[in-house]
Amino acid sequence: QESGNTYRLDVSGQLMKADWRQCEAALAKELQRVGSVKLLCVLKAFEGWEANEDWNNLSFYVQHGDAIERIAIVGQERWRDLALMFAAADLRKGPVEFFPEASLAQARAWLAA
Repeated sequence: QESGNTYRLDVSGQLMKADWRQCEAALAKELQRVGSVKLLCVLKAFEGWEANEDWNNLSFYVQHGDAIERIAIVGQERWRDLALMFAAADLRKGPVEFFPEASLAQARAWLAA
């Protein structure tokens, strides 16, 4: 928890499916407690997603997607399109924005709006 109902997720290296499931479980508990959240995802030295895994499972999104008010993703420009696709930006009720890695303060301000 960064502040209020804003939660931060730092992702570095390769994102593994098992780690992602742990994050989803932790976020589900927080959603039960606080109702809705804003997410700040910071990609640091990010190397992509674990290969050969089924990343198409949308059960968490179907169950909890509407409780996520906004998502700000901060990282290298080369990850923009894939990160927005991974976050299901086009499917979500709440907006999802990508910010260059030097724009963390701008991402926080956008989440607070």
